Amino acid sequence: MTTMQTHNPSTIAAPLGAYSNGISAPGAGRWLYIAGQIGVRPDGSIATGFVDQAETAWANLVAILADAGMTAQHLVKVTHYLVRADDLKDYNPIRSRHLDGARPASTLIIAQALARPDWLFEVEAVAWRG
Repeated sequence: MTTMQTHNPSTIAAPLGAYSNGISAPGAGRWLYIAGQIGVRPDGSIATGFVDQAETAWANLVAILADAGMTAQHLVKVTHYLVRADDLKDYNPIRSRHLDGARPASTLIIAQALARPDWLFEVEAVAWRG
């Protein structure tokens, strides 16, 4: 089985958190592009508060991975959007739990707003399975 390789060269600063500076996916494989997931529950309601929205959005992302026969270990790139910088302290444990030790390339953005004012968090990802 061909596996992904992390790229954290010693000529640049080490990652500042639980991510890799780069990931390569050699050989044949299947790519999965996951659209931005927000804290929307299966019944269409929006979870209340940042923690519940982030947990729900990650549960949605993990469900999409599972539907494609993948896990967090197959994530290559994750982009996180928060509308309040103060929520970062609550977000890191949520992110770590759902990544389950995976260290994909990662970008975190503090955005002024998302598409709807009641959305406090969004996460999108790219996964690859060899």
